[in-house]
Amino acid sequence: MKNTPFTEKHIALGAKMAAFAGYNMPISYTGINDEHQAVRTNAGVFDVSHMGEFILKGENALDLIQRVTSNDASKLTAGKAQYSCLPNNEGGIVDDLLVYCIEENKVYMLVVNASNIEKDWNWISGFNTKGVEMHNISDKTCLLAIQGPNATSILQPLTEVDLVNMKYYTFAKGTFAGVDNVVISATGYTGAGGIEIYFEDKDGAADKIWNAIFAEGGPKGLKPIGLGARDTLRLEMGFCLYGNDIDDTTSPLEAGLGWITKFTKPFTSSELFAKQKAEGVTRKLVGFEMVDKGIPRHDYEIKDAAGNTIGRVTSGTQSPSMQKAIGLGYVKTAFAALDTEIFIAVRDKALKAKVVKVPFLG
Repeated sequence: MKNTPFTEKHIALGAKMAAFAGYNMPISYTGINDEHQAVRTNAGVFDVSHMGEFILKGENALDLIQRVTSNDASKLTAGKAQYSCLPNNEGGIVDDLLVYCIEENKVYMLVVNASNIEKDWNWISGFNTKGVEMHNISDKTCLLAIQGPNATSILQPLTEVDLVNMKYYTFAKGTFAGVDNVVISATGYTGAGGIEIYFEDKDGAADKIWNAIFAEGGPKGLKPIGLGARDTLRLEMGFCLYGNDIDDTTSPLEAGLGWITKFTKPFTSSELFAKQKAEGVTRKLVGFEMVDKGIPRHDYEIKDAAGNTIGRVTSGTQSPSMQKAIGLGYVKTAFAALDTEIFIAVRDKALKAKVVKVPFLG
C-alpha cells in the first residue's frame, strides 16, 4: 500500500485508515456526520494526493486532448479548467477528469482518478500519434482540497493570490504558505466552495503547507476530513463517482453528463453519442429519496410497483445535511421523470422511493 506525504499526520490525528485505490487513506477522524457538517458550514481539509496528474506539452497537445475527451478544451484559456471525460470506443467512460489550461494550445494538466492512473495513461498514450510530450507527475504531486464556505477567507492570509474572488473553475500559480509554484484552483467535489492546491513535495513543502493551514485555520474551526464525508458531500450534490455511477459501460448521456459532451469536434465515440442524443437513451441516471425507512446501497435492485427490475442503485447514503436517505441509480427512461414512484430492494423488502431533482441540496 502506498502512503501520501500526509499519512503519518492522519495516523497521529487518530484517523480511521483504510486501503483506497492502493493508498493508505483516512476514512474519518471524528465521524462522518461531524466532518460533513464542518465542510457544509465552515471548512475542512481533504488529502487527495492519491489522485493522478499528467502534463501534456507541445503544439499538438490540444489536438490530442480534443480527440480523447468529450468536452471542448479549445474553449479553455490560460488559468481556466473544465470537467470532462475520456470515452472508450464502445460509448462507455474510461474515466472522468479535469483539464487545466496552463499555456493555451501548448501546456495542459489532466487530473484523473487514483484507481485509473495507469489505465488512463495507457489510453491517452494510445492516441498520441503526433509526438505530444507526456509526463506522469502523479507520484510527486501533492493535492489538498480545502472545502467549505469559509475556506477561502481562512486561507487568504497564506497567499498573495486573491482566493476570495477567484472564479469557479479558474486557477493561478503562486506562493502559498511560503512555498513557491503552487497551483491554486477554485475547484472541488463537495459543492461547498473552496480551493484545491497542487504542489511538489520537495524541501519539506508538504509539512510546511499542512502545518501552516492548520496553524491558520485550526483556531477558526478548520478540520481534517476523511474520504467518508467526501462521499456523502459529493452525493448530496449528485456528483458522479467513477466505479459507482459511471464506468466503462455507462454513456455520459445516460449519466446526465450531456453538458460535457460537445459535438463541436470529433472525439472517441462521438458518432455513437450523437445517435444517442438524437434517438434518446434507454436508461438514465436519476436521483431519488427514500419514502420508506431504509438506506439504499450500491448495486441494490430498483423495481417498479409490479416488482419488475427496472434498474440498479449506484450510490446511496443517509444524507447528513437533509437527514434523509438518498441515492443515485440507473432506471429505464420511462421511470426517470420527477416524482416517479420506484422501489428499492433492501434484503427481502421493496421499499418505496421517489425520483427527485439533482442536486439533492437546492
